[in-house]
Amino acid sequence: MSADHAPRGDALLSDRLKAMGRAALAPLVNVLAAGGVTPNSVTVAGLVLVLAASLLIWQRSLLLGAIFLAVGAGLDAVDGGLARAQGGGTPFGAFLDSTLDRMGEGLVYLGIVAYWLSVTVQPFAPVMLAALALSGSFLVSYSRARAEAVGFTASNGLAPRTERLIILVLGLALAGLGHSIFLLVAMGIIAILAWVTVAQRIWNVRAQAARADLPAPIGQDKES
Repeated sequence: MSADHAPRGDALLSDRLKAMGRAALAPLVNVLAAGGVTPNSVTVAGLVLVLAASLLIWQRSLLLGAIFLAVGAGLDAVDGGLARAQGGGTPFGAFLDSTLDRMGEGLVYLGIVAYWLSVTVQPFAPVMLAALALSGSFLVSYSRARAEAVGFTASNGLAPRTERLIILVLGLALAGLGHSIFLLVAMGIIAILAWVTVAQRIWNVRAQAARADLPAPIGQDKES
């Protein structure tokens, strides 16, 4: 699983709902584990589906693109469960999963930008929304990875990856059903929530750093 997957109580989706989703995928995980399918192969398959979703969006098949994106995102949840079922993941598997997650996000937004460039007379505003949503999404993941690299945690925030994906899939599906405004709305919501989440994580790490700098009580080692 990528570094942006851990559920937290301040996220839009509750831990309970996310646990229900993992339970629903458990039968598929068991079948794949019994068949000897590796988590890394599921990760790559998920990226292939997301790439297909991006191409479909570019070609104005938004509803089908939303379906492919939802399935690809679902496989991203499966690979973590599969790794646990097979005794735990590997460092390379975690690296591959996180890297391909970012690659998939970038591909989807490229597909959306290409779509808007092809259907909009003045695409500046929607393209800027997509750029804000994508950059914010990347920073959400980067902020956690960077925090953990220096010894802190930053898994909090309103919109980790799962929440952003659900909003994006819904926006694409509704636009594909003829309500094109919902894709713009989804981009705007993702952009706002992603940047708010980055701010929340910065604040959280700042608080941890401040606590870490507090002098240790007399007679007690700071690192004990």
